[in-house]
Amino acid sequence: MSATAVNSITSATASSATSGDASLRLPSKALGQDDFLKLLVAQLSAQDPMNPQKDTEFIGQMAQFSSLEQAKAMQVDIAGLRTDQQVLQATSLIGRTVSIRTTGGETVSGLVSGLNLEGVTPRVVVNGLPYPVGDVLGITATNTVK
Repeated sequence: MSATAVNSITSATASSATSGDASLRLPSKALGQDDFLKLLVAQLSAQDPMNPQKDTEFIGQMAQFSSLEQAKAMQVDIAGLRTDQQVLQATSLIGRTVSIRTTGGETVSGLVSGLNLEGVTPRVVVNGLPYPVGDVLGITATNTVK
């Protein structure tokens, strides 16, 4: 991208940020397809007519942007799968005796009496207190009747 294109984008962003309320001045954290098209238009309008940018460069940028969007979507999907896996793991612990490392570094043992799904991380309820599934150190074997 040429320095002229960057300057025009920066000045357009600055002028839109100064007009409007404070919530409009906050930078967005994610770029979308519309943002890419705005950058593309800025590049096209600011390029040197005697030395235009090749269309293959635009295609390359579009491919990179599409790959980035797909990677972000995959990251969200993987985070959802991770949460689902933790819920399944926590569910399998109900009725079993576990050892848990607390945030203070102590080890607590007890029967898992339930599951708390509030928040991002599922928590097993041991001795009436919720603990993250990732803090489980071990599972005590249960006696089986023969």
